[in-house]
Amino acid sequence: MSTWGGIRTARFLAFSTSLRIVLTPVVVALLLADGTTPSTAADVAAILFCVAAATDWIDGRLARRWGVTTTLGSFLDTTADKLLVTGGLVALVAVERASPWIALIIVGRELVIMGLRGVIAAEGTVMSPSLLGKLKTTVQFLAIALAIVRPGDEVLGLFIDEWMMLLAAAVTLASAADYLARSASALRSEPGP
Repeated sequence: MSTWGGIRTARFLAFSTSLRIVLTPVVVALLLADGTTPSTAADVAAILFCVAAATDWIDGRLARRWGVTTTLGSFLDTTADKLLVTGGLVALVAVERASPWIALIIVGRELVIMGLRGVIAAEGTVMSPSLLGKLKTTVQFLAIALAIVRPGDEVLGLFIDEWMMLLAAAVTLASAADYLARSASALRSEPGP
């Protein structure tokens, strides 16, 4: 890839990640304005949330295809994901469309794992995302998008988005356990001289 092509590629990926960060407060504001009953604002919030979530998949795929993955790019991409998920969950809890306990599990996992990544990175080791971690992100995005619009009627006492949130919490916990197991040896190692 030419230098100019590499610069354009990096700019596109940076724009994609930045778009996710910029759309997060817009989605949150629309949800808070929407209130407890989904309306037109929820529809707009859902569309913007889905656009933001799609940029995660697109820029990850393109970065690997174009071979322009960097440590900074990976950090910003991960941070943008966390902001989008956390912002969406906090707003959904505020308008009573998500359980505070599920939000606590998901946000708590993200904070713990980000801290662990920092510790491991300080030792010079990089933990690549696992398949379970990617599944976790996808399920979280889907659960939040469904909770924004809350489609259909209750099924066995819960709305579809509530069932999806329970699945998101389960996958989130499984992903955390997997990450902790994979990083255990790095955490137990003695620090260098």
